[in-house]
Amino acid sequence: MRIITWNVNSVRARLDRLLGVLERHEPDAICLQELKMAEEEFPALRLEQAGYHSAIFGQKTYNGVAILSKAPPGNVTRSLEDSADDSQARLIAADVAGVRVISVYVPNGGDVTSEKWSYKLEWLSRLHEYLEAKADPKKPLAVCGDFNITPDDKDVKHPELWAETVLCHREVRGAFDRLIDWGLVDAFRVVHPEGGIYSWWDYRRLGFQKNNGLRIDGILVTKPLAERIQGAFVDRDERKGSKPSDHAPLILDFSD
Repeated sequence: MRIITWNVNSVRARLDRLLGVLERHEPDAICLQELKMAEEEFPALRLEQAGYHSAIFGQKTYNGVAILSKAPPGNVTRSLEDSADDSQARLIAADVAGVRVISVYVPNGGDVTSEKWSYKLEWLSRLHEYLEAKADPKKPLAVCGDFNITPDDKDVKHPELWAETVLCHREVRGAFDRLIDWGLVDAFRVVHPEGGIYSWWDYRRLGFQKNNGLRIDGILVTKPLAERIQGAFVDRDERKGSKPSDHAPLILDFSD
């Protein structure tokens, strides 16, 4: 089984690239973030022609998450399903080929002095509560997405430049660790414990050309799925060329 997570940074702007990723890698499921379109605008028919079913949680202009899968997705749910007054489309879940797959787009956080930072910390706490209420660490589960968190300094090219920023701050890393403690494994880390492989590069200052990257995307899995990990890589080629997303697809392979 192959699962991909990719912050596509606008499906409308990168539909051809998305179709190319599907054709090259043939994932069983791909989790997308930052669709930046309402559900009725999503090109589900075009993707169906490419062999993929679509489960969508859209939002006009901002955010938006989706799960595309070869097999029809089952038991699709949207949002953190709590009592919070939150209209942002940041989480969708579905059953795909015997695995509960969740696509998440964690808030960026803006600046550590801003309300967006408080929202990020609150959202991560709600995500932990969601897992406790809706998921089972003893069953196959993959939480995939743009976490907007670097798990460790080894996931940052120049950690000294990013220290205590919203992507590397000790508070969000602590929140990430609490997700792990619930019963998840950083699947990419299992394959690449040495770090130094990135999934995001700033458009500015030749970030990609200089490989000044961060790994803020990931796939966290429960133990039953962790035991099936076979390989992991980042499709750096997708970050090249004309008008790429600032993220590259992160890809995990599991035994069937």
